[in-house]
Amino acid sequence: MRAENPAALRFILQDDVYLLPNDKTVIKSAGNPPVAEAESGPVSTPKIEPVTPPKNEPIVETPAIQFNYLGSNKKRFLITTHYTDQEFIAADHLTALQNILKRKAHDIDDVAILNVSKNNANNFDELLNYFKPTKLLLLGKEAVPAKMEALTLNQPKQLAGCMALYSFSFDEMMDNTEYKKAFWEQMKTL
Repeated sequence: MRAENPAALRFILQDDVYLLPNDKTVIKSAGNPPVAEAESGPVSTPKIEPVTPPKNEPIVETPAIQFNYLGSNKKRFLITTHYTDQEFIAADHLTALQNILKRKAHDIDDVAILNVSKNNANNFDELLNYFKPTKLLLLGKEAVPAKMEALTLNQPKQLAGCMALYSFSFDEMMDNTEYKKAFWEQMKTL
């Protein structure tokens, strides 16, 4: 921004502007009109000292969000589960999931299986920022992350740049053929 009249700068800038002696000579040599000297004399620069925390208090840094998940997320396909007694997913459920993924031409390295009960940061935005999924599968109502828009059961929906499907958990599907069929019909479109 350029002001024609230096007096107008006080209306534009909210803080006081001070020129150092070296700055004044640069302005004079550039052919600009001379700048009036400060009334109080030469301006000195204050000495800036680094701020150190007290010796008794440790420095607290915000750690980067990390998730413990199974897979390599090569195709940016996030699958959320909820198992309080397993690290990621129960062994028989993992076998069933792998069979489903094979039918979709995926393997375990193409996806990220996240057990939301074993991870502290389960905010939907945090998951999106970390995994950057193009596909999202939520297995059971407990696997739905916090602060996520409500989804209808077995109705795929475009959500925050990814195709999301909320379906039954494997505990619900393992003994129910109707649930398995409904899940598979929607998985084919995901």
